[in-house]
Amino acid sequence: MKLGIVVYSTDPETVWNAFRLGVFSLKQGDAVRVFLLAKGVECEKLDMDKFKVTEQMQSLVDGGGKILACGTCLKLRGSSGSELCPLSTMKDLYELIRDSDKVVTF
Repeated sequence: MKLGIVVYSTDPETVWNAFRLGVFSLKQGDAVRVFLLAKGVECEKLDMDKFKVTEQMQSLVDGGGKILACGTCLKLRGSSGSELCPLSTMKDLYELIRDSDKVVTF
C-alpha cells in the first residue's frame, strides 16, 4: 500500500503518533510519504520528554519514508526547510494525494 500522511498539527503527541504510524507502516512493507502543511511545518520544534517527534521523523526517513514540507508555509514562518523537511510545493501535495492508496491527516 502507498500511504500518504498530512500533518498540520503542532500538538506534540498527535504529531508523534502520526510519525509512529508512518514508521509502523514502513515496517509492514508499505511506501510512506508525509507532507507537512500549515503549522505542521513546525514539527521539528515539538520534541518533549514523552514525545520525541524528531526521533520518529528520522526513523521514518531511515526506514525509506519521505517527508515534504510546504514551502509557502515555511516561508511564512521565516524558514527555508531542512534536510529532514525539504521545501516542497502544492504540486508535491497533489501528487501525494493522487498517488496514495490511503491518505490520513493529523
